[in-house]
Amino acid sequence: MSFILAIDQGTTSSRAILFDAAMQVVGVAQREFRQIFPQGGWVEHDAEEIWQTTLSVCRSVLADHGVTPQQLAGIGITNQRETTVIWDRASGAPIHNAIVWQDRRTADLCAALEAEGAEPLVEAVTGLRLDPYFSGTKVKWLLDTLPGARARAMRGELAFGTIDSFLIWRLTGGRVHATDATNAARTLLFDIHQGVWSAEICALLDVPMDMLPEVQDSAADFGLTDPALLGAAVPILGVAGDQQAATIGQACFAPGMMKSTYGTGCFALLNTGDRPVASGHRMLTTIAYQLDGKRTYALEGSIFIAGAAVQWLRDGLGIISSAAQSGELAQQADPSQQVTLVPAFTGLGAPYWNPDCRGAVFGLTRNSGPAEFAKATLDSVAFQTRDLWEAMRADWLEAHGASPEVVLRVDGGMSASDYTMQGLSDILGAPVDRPVMQETTALGAAWLAGMRAGLYPGMEGFAANWALDRRFEPQMEMGAREAAYARWKRAVAAAMTV
Repeated sequence: MSFILAIDQGTTSSRAILFDAAMQVVGVAQREFRQIFPQGGWVEHDAEEIWQTTLSVCRSVLADHGVTPQQLAGIGITNQRETTVIWDRASGAPIHNAIVWQDRRTADLCAALEAEGAEPLVEAVTGLRLDPYFSGTKVKWLLDTLPGARARAMRGELAFGTIDSFLIWRLTGGRVHATDATNAARTLLFDIHQGVWSAEICALLDVPMDMLPEVQDSAADFGLTDPALLGAAVPILGVAGDQQAATIGQACFAPGMMKSTYGTGCFALLNTGDRPVASGHRMLTTIAYQLDGKRTYALEGSIFIAGAAVQWLRDGLGIISSAAQSGELAQQADPSQQVTLVPAFTGLGAPYWNPDCRGAVFGLTRNSGPAEFAKATLDSVAFQTRDLWEAMRADWLEAHGASPEVVLRVDGGMSASDYTMQGLSDILGAPVDRPVMQETTALGAAWLAGMRAGLYPGMEGFAANWALDRRFEPQMEMGAREAAYARWKRAVAAAMTV
């Protein structure tokens, strides 16, 4: 048993990545699935399609590389977080499409709860904010909206889970209803200090606690797969939400280490050790990972639109045919122009938390064209990251009395662009490190499973294997950097007033 199968179930595709005993990628299989937009601000996935694409890629990567299920030491799962599924315990069938983390339909509910004074309690218990981003209000919406759903939930007929829980349920043939601490911490229902579901928050949101999965460590025994699915029973040994899995994959195990993942959105996590740091600058306090019953915490900043803005250039505006062309086009932009894009297509995340804000472009001239739009799009990712960077450093300073010397470790699709990463370093005024291993999210899930199986080394040995591909150092003069960032802040302020 010398292989680990990592399932990376993301927002736009399901992937299976096969790792060998040396933690190297042997093969990858990937399938995209539909994005469903019932109305403005609503985003859904067909959970059955997620399951079928996941099963398909797992079978494909094994078959394509001649690996039998008997050669698998275990399976690790990493997943899009906060996306919410409720299913029938008897049949396993979802009662509705999955409501995706990007979905904003519960904005009014969140605003009403905030007006009632609930946010301080929610933030103190969960480390999160009252925002449609998280799972709890999505669960309430489903139970309140679908005929008979609440009554069925009260009778114990329905189960709730984030995508990891749904996949575990299906993989084990309905025998295991579980999640890990990192995913539980994103539901708005979990007490991150006590490590248990919060009865008080569940009561606030009218969520029956019988619907909730068992919470385990990120490396734990999550059951055996149904032998009929892959050809043998394979243990599921590691689970982590995608951003926490990337934090693990980047070996950010020491307090003060920070990573930022650039996928559909952008998510930065700063390890704060065994101490949860309450943010005074609108960051989230969350669980980075839980091993051997011990929780390690992080500050997190969530940007809803990063790579999705590049997809907009391709699919919405049609000015590029592939994401890789965005950097090439941006380099052709007129340097005298100062076009600024605020990509608030589904609202603004941290540190603004404005679900009603929408995208806006500022500084257009008669000569503005595709190149300027491409540059403004890539610049917006750097500016949003700086927003998170500034807030996290301020929180750290207040908690520790000193500002951390942070080097940002990056991963995700956009990190492959030298142009984008250089721009990020310029706007931050700090080094940006890109690792040799780009599959950091899948690697994090694989390491959790492989470490649990005894195939991979412990934390110290794993961290020693982290290897640098390239360090980007800031090249922009401070005056130009600060002027550009000031333009961004003015643009955001203007967008939020529309």
